[in-house]
Amino acid sequence: MSPILVRPVREQLEHDRLIRMLQVKLRRKYDAGINPGAEQNVPVGTGPTAVFPDLVLYSLERGRRLQGVVEVETGESVNHLEALAQWTHLAKLRAAFHLYVPAAMVEVARRLCEDNHVVANEIWSYHTIGDQVRFTLVHRSRETSTGRPPAPRPVVEAPRPVKKPAVAAKSAKAKPAPKAKKKAKAPAPKKAKKPAKAAKRK
Repeated sequence: MSPILVRPVREQLEHDRLIRMLQVKLRRKYDAGINPGAEQNVPVGTGPTAVFPDLVLYSLERGRRLQGVVEVETGESVNHLEALAQWTHLAKLRAAFHLYVPAAMVEVARRLCEDNHVVANEIWSYHTIGDQVRFTLVHRSRETSTGRPPAPRPVVEAPRPVKKPAVAAKSAKAKPAPKAKKKAKAPAPKKAKKPAKAAKRK
């Protein structure tokens, strides 16, 4: 719970009930620790800078790596002061930040996130029907789970298409140019016949 906010007792009880319900709901995917009410069971960080979100989500693997933090808000706590005191710090952690708000306060929560530059990886709405509570995912950010925008990708210019020399449209198959006819050779002049030798006299 935020140190600047004191909820009415009934609202605080409902808030803590939601936290325990989420702990059960998320148990299949995470090792979820909770900080209901003024309890400080599971810190994130150490020393004076440690924070105590409503739920702290660790991986189920041996290393128990921090995967995400969850903040559950009620109608009274979706406001500018709460966004500055809690959301801005939780969004800067190296883990996904999930925000749960009443269904009627979704748009207010969106606007507060935008105004305060808070990157909520997921925003969920909830509403109560009797003893049952229904949770609905209403927003999923494309930002990285570290709460910081991803590094810009280098701009790579697409290669420009190489222009091919214009080719004249081919008409019907061009016929090869007719070969020049060889000039007929003029007949060689006939050699004059030598006069026949006179018959030898006997």
